[in-house]
Amino acid sequence: MISRVAPPLLVLLLAACTSSSATTTQGKDGPLDAVRVAMPADNPAPTPARAKDAKGAWVSAPDGSARFGYAGEPALLNLECRSGSLVVTRNVAAPIGAAALFALQGSGYILRLPVDATALPGQPGYIWQGSIPADDHRLTLFKAKFAGTLPGGGHIEVPASDVPGALIKRCAGG
Repeated sequence: MISRVAPPLLVLLLAACTSSSATTTQGKDGPLDAVRVAMPADNPAPTPARAKDAKGAWVSAPDGSARFGYAGEPALLNLECRSGSLVVTRNVAAPIGAAALFALQGSGYILRLPVDATALPGQPGYIWQGSIPADDHRLTLFKAKFAGTLPGGGHIEVPASDVPGALIKRCAGG
């Protein structure tokens, strides 16, 4: 009797040991106690429904930052001043522990800004964020129309505005 029960039981035990979990805890390449959860491929993130003729715009936020986006949607791009540096945040999902170059092109300049996957307090997940000294001459590109591309973050077209230029000037000046 044992010989008939043992092989099926052994197969079940081995299968249970080799099956992979949908979650894995992060180690050296992510925060402690972080959990990566596999997203179903058949359930993509919803895309915002906006009119074809919708125009994105820069706004000055109450905290002094500059934000680019579309009315009624979260900002796509944030600029803020921290200790004489311009912090650039591209609000799209970033993989835990990832690093990339945010390629920005406009007004005769090309800027390849190093960005890292960053967790922001009060927000779920990770987004792309990097910084550059506020007196860097390449920041002129934020004052005119520019385009940006980020691996996994898509392409963004941003119109000219005085809002980012004013922030950069304040940041570089003090």
